[in-house]
Amino acid sequence: MSRPTLTSLDRVLWPAVGFTKGDMLAYYEAISPVLLPHLEGRPLTLGRFPAGVEGPGFATTECRGRPDWVRTVRVPLRSGEVREQCVIDDLPSLLWAVNLGSIELHAFPSAAGRLDEPAFVVLDLDPGPGTGLAECSAIALRLQEPLAEAGLTGFCKTSGGLGLHVYVPLAPGHSFDDTRAFARSLAARFAGERPDAVTDRRELSGRVGRVLIDWVPNSARALTVTPYSLRAADVPSVSTPVGWDEVEAAAPRAGDEALRFGPREVVERVRADGDPFRPVLELRQRLPAR
Repeated sequence: MSRPTLTSLDRVLWPAVGFTKGDMLAYYEAISPVLLPHLEGRPLTLGRFPAGVEGPGFATTECRGRPDWVRTVRVPLRSGEVREQCVIDDLPSLLWAVNLGSIELHAFPSAAGRLDEPAFVVLDLDPGPGTGLAECSAIALRLQEPLAEAGLTGFCKTSGGLGLHVYVPLAPGHSFDDTRAFARSLAARFAGERPDAVTDRRELSGRVGRVLIDWVPNSARALTVTPYSLRAADVPSVSTPVGWDEVEAAAPRAGDEALRFGPREVVERVRADGDPFRPVLELRQRLPAR
């Protein structure tokens, strides 16, 4: 398999810091040893910003114009339509996708051949107005207790913005009804215990000063930004796996920079410590019976 032709490497995608398309491709190549295992087998939606973060962006679901060596999977929709989506299993396929101006990579919570079987529970902690990473960190830390009560271990990553994602890896054999019910009950429990700080409802009117524990991503066609994906923010930021010690250190802080990482920092972290999110691919856990 040959390396794809890469184009417009000098195009500035993040004008605020002069970060170019060539810089983005170099990041994705450098991070590919830990990123690719999290993409393997998963239908992918590409968040494309060909002119950069200050230009229009759009999502690509159909894997059109691909070379014959880029794998796809057929995804049936509720409408009966079948969508053919990219599956990025190797470095040439990754570089081809990123060369399209794909800043963000969003993957299904399940893999080809098992699209109706979730690989994990995801709890999306999204700060409402007046809250940020410090408040999300405090809630994430508290989530460890009920997870431990259920015999489960969670792993945390940043959204690349102001939120956090807690993943609970699962053994085969679960359904999305299982994961959705578990996440919903956990979110409702927290919203009931701390209504001043937490909500489980998406309505904007009830989110001021509260962290939303969003359970909705636990469905078969939901998308969550993948670990190590760049985000189309004003400056390059990365959805970064973090240790619980880092989350604990961030919880009391008022600022939102404690858990904000750029591409160069993330590559250095991985070179030093490997992939702290690897257990999400390897740990086999079972949800408690409903």
